[in-house]
Amino acid sequence: MIELARQYGRYGYRRIAALLRDAGWHVNDKRVERLWRREGLKVPMKQPKKGRLWLNDGSCVRLRPERRDHVWSYDFVHCRTEDGKAFRTLNIIDEYSRECLAIRVDRKLNSGTVIDVLSDLFILRGIPSFIRSDNGPEFVAQAVQNWIKVVGAKTAYIQPGSPWENGYCESFNARFRDEFLNGEIFYSLREAQILIEQWRKHYNTKRPHSALGYRPPAPETIVQMDQTPIMH
Repeated sequence: MIELARQYGRYGYRRIAALLRDAGWHVNDKRVERLWRREGLKVPMKQPKKGRLWLNDGSCVRLRPERRDHVWSYDFVHCRTEDGKAFRTLNIIDEYSRECLAIRVDRKLNSGTVIDVLSDLFILRGIPSFIRSDNGPEFVAQAVQNWIKVVGAKTAYIQPGSPWENGYCESFNARFRDEFLNGEIFYSLREAQILIEQWRKHYNTKRPHSALGYRPPAPETIVQMDQTPIMH
């Protein structure tokens, strides 16, 4: 438990308990909590709850995901390498499964990058019903809008000054910064690209997600190979 807490310093005891069970330990949350407090470990503070934007008729503006590949959302996060030079990440998630589909890391990202990353994902996974984003210039660029329309998806831009409408991506970005970016020093852009991709895979396959019953969004599966010998 202490080793996991040291490795994942921003995880609370519930996520640590889920990782222990995944590793084969037969422990429940209450027992881990007792040990957690006995060892003087601190549970990270909870994020404040956010409101929702409502119309006058009482209906919520926010489109809610109903299945995998129903609604994807994406946003930018800013960071710097050790020499002070800025870089950005383009984060794309599936809102229903909470899986992080891609993180593109580069010094400069624009509407062409958005199209490039989305086209690769469309080939691998198919086309989602909706794509949600803020109304920044990279996302509302006419080229992006036209391209999304041509491939058969629909856009779902959020209202200016209403980040809670893109709550899934905002939550992911907060975890990304709190659990990873704030604790890393990147000496080069290439190092940032490699380490961020490693973290993305950990987030998808290992990190317990509270909204998913403390299971990861896309756990790894082991395929048993047929061991029957071939007769010649």
